[in-house]
Amino acid sequence: MSEKGTLLVADDNKSILASVKLLMEGEFDHIITVSNPAEIPAALREGKPDVVLLDMNYRSGINNGNEGIYWLSEIRRLKPGTQVVLFTAYADIELAVRGIQEGASDFIVKPFDNNVMKEKLLAAYRKSTGKSRQASNPNGKTMFWGSSRQMMSLRSIVEKVASTDANILITGENGTGKEMLATAVHELSARSSGPMVTVDMGAITETLFESELFGHVKGAFTDARADREGKFQAAEGGTLFLDEIGNLSYSLQAKLLTAIQRKSVVRVGDNKPIPVNVRLICATNKNLDQMVSQGQFREDLLYRINTIRLEMPPLRDRKEDIVPLAGIFLKKYGDLYGKQQVEFSEEARQKLVSQTWQGNVRELEHAVEKAVILSDSSIIGPEDIESGHRHFSAPDHANGGTLEDMECRMIANAISECSGNLSLVASRLGITRQTLYNKIKKYGL
Repeated sequence: MSEKGTLLVADDNKSILASVKLLMEGEFDHIITVSNPAEIPAALREGKPDVVLLDMNYRSGINNGNEGIYWLSEIRRLKPGTQVVLFTAYADIELAVRGIQEGASDFIVKPFDNNVMKEKLLAAYRKSTGKSRQASNPNGKTMFWGSSRQMMSLRSIVEKVASTDANILITGENGTGKEMLATAVHELSARSSGPMVTVDMGAITETLFESELFGHVKGAFTDARADREGKFQAAEGGTLFLDEIGNLSYSLQAKLLTAIQRKSVVRVGDNKPIPVNVRLICATNKNLDQMVSQGQFREDLLYRINTIRLEMPPLRDRKEDIVPLAGIFLKKYGDLYGKQQVEFSEEARQKLVSQTWQGNVRELEHAVEKAVILSDSSIIGPEDIESGHRHFSAPDHANGGTLEDMECRMIANAISECSGNLSLVASRLGITRQTLYNKIKKYGL
């Protein structure tokens, strides 16, 4: 079925223009092609395209080779509602990431995959017509879907199920972005105007579980000086995200199951059930099916939370997304630390792709942040990027008994325990991040 609408394709390669037109002519009512970017303003006025597929580079040099960025800004100035998808070669991915930061909807890498091309252009069209909302987390970060086949497939499923109230279970390794995916589902749902409440199930003690999730009334226990609503009530009309659901004890699983089945909660110290209207999303890095077979997780609870299961793939299985993600983090921390001109060398990009990233997106972000801070040049080379997930240990000189030796051991142990998360290390040690980085340099950690 046609998605209707008009597509404008701007590329100096006439073979690509013909290929894209042939591929997309069954998806759009009108397809306009231009080989000279100077024709773009006229095409915008006359054709009124909903989506523009914009090549990043043309033979005529504009703005030192950043023609795509220039024409992106022109399109946004001349026709602000138009969705722009950037068309770029692999070597220019960082430029495409910059384009997304400046308002592009998405980007497609050459040579392109037909299915990826269709998915991204149709998704951009749906955004232009208001049939889809941009998925972002509460901090304003846009969900980065990437261009890998795994993430395109995941995105397709999310767009189908987000509008329903079906309970969702998100699985995947630590650091893959399960909470961000949950937020994307919430923002694409009919509940997006309601709250999204997140609960770390592994951080709730047995004694506080009912109070935290269901609430309590005044006088229910010592220090209960006033009525307090629980997380279920706080998420009324929105989404309740239960992270690390696999860490919940077997006895507490029964209490959670009762609330889900009855769609109501009873506050501690009260007998009156309170109806709740929430969409439930759970996440875990554990194998719940195996836990069920071992008697560690209730099978009936798994059925309740597992209407739809979404698997976040590990970063090492979607290598084409590593450099674009690293580019986003590079801009983020370059701006944060006043190093806006910093960029990766080609060797650094190759090293990023070759890493296993056992800590996934979270580990990649920490590695880029550290590289930005410690680099003495505007070019980040392979030597500035840590060699993957590793155990930190104090060097030999730290085995003595001086205050500096003790400090070195303490920092090394904290880095190891926090899996290289330097922000967490600094918080745990009670020092600023800059002080921590200076000490890491000092002790050669």
